[in-house]
Amino acid sequence: MTFFKNIMYSFKKYKFLLSQLVSRDFKVKYKRSILGIIWSLLYPILTMSVMALVFTKMFKMSTPGVNYLVYLMSGLVIFNYFNEASNLAMSSVVANFSLINKVYMPKYIFPLSKCLFVGINFLLTLIPLYAIIFITGTNVNIYHLLLPYMFFCLFLFTLGMGFILSAVSVFLRDMFYIYGVVITLWTYMTPIMYDISIIPENLLFIFKLNPIYWFIKFARDIILYNVIPGLNVWIYCGVFALGVLFLGMFVFKKTQDKFIYYV
Repeated sequence: MTFFKNIMYSFKKYKFLLSQLVSRDFKVKYKRSILGIIWSLLYPILTMSVMALVFTKMFKMSTPGVNYLVYLMSGLVIFNYFNEASNLAMSSVVANFSLINKVYMPKYIFPLSKCLFVGINFLLTLIPLYAIIFITGTNVNIYHLLLPYMFFCLFLFTLGMGFILSAVSVFLRDMFYIYGVVITLWTYMTPIMYDISIIPENLLFIFKLNPIYWFIKFARDIILYNVIPGLNVWIYCGVFALGVLFLGMFVFKKTQDKFIYYV
């Protein structure tokens, strides 16, 4: 809890630095890009289009009772946020060693800035998501006001993973390659492009151990099925978010003082 209080204190103290790091990421990402930030809107649409073409035409994928494009897009924007934010957070400390050596600043500000930076892009991707929802005639109801709970849980979970990955990668640079394999497996273990109902009953529990499954289910219950997620879904989202966040803070706190020896 002391580490958490220190984070909140440093967040206020270093909020200007944090904003500058996020701003720098935006400038670097869209430097010399003609379309610039518009890519945040186009990328998920183009990705969805390719995946929809492949899985509907070649593999004949469908989701009975709901629009497949909305099903695909709702899972895609959530997983893409986790994928991009966790990858950037993983390299954030190593990439800023030169800055860490010159001036004092709380080290956890680097993975935090990456999660916030990608979080802003994530909010932008909600625009094409809702465009697809309206175009396909999918019903929009008041339950959509509950979605910020899922977004917040997703952010906390991703931040916790970012703390863990950024700390481990300082000591084990192979983590950059290992995580690439892990995230690929994670993608296929998450019901983004397929309906989880096709999974055999005896293997279903393995897929439900995946935290991202519960975040996506929360969103799809509201967006596609027009129902309030069950109490178990709320609990799983909260438990995974807080559990991984506190684990990440613990790992980061225990290792951060040794980072300087592995430059």
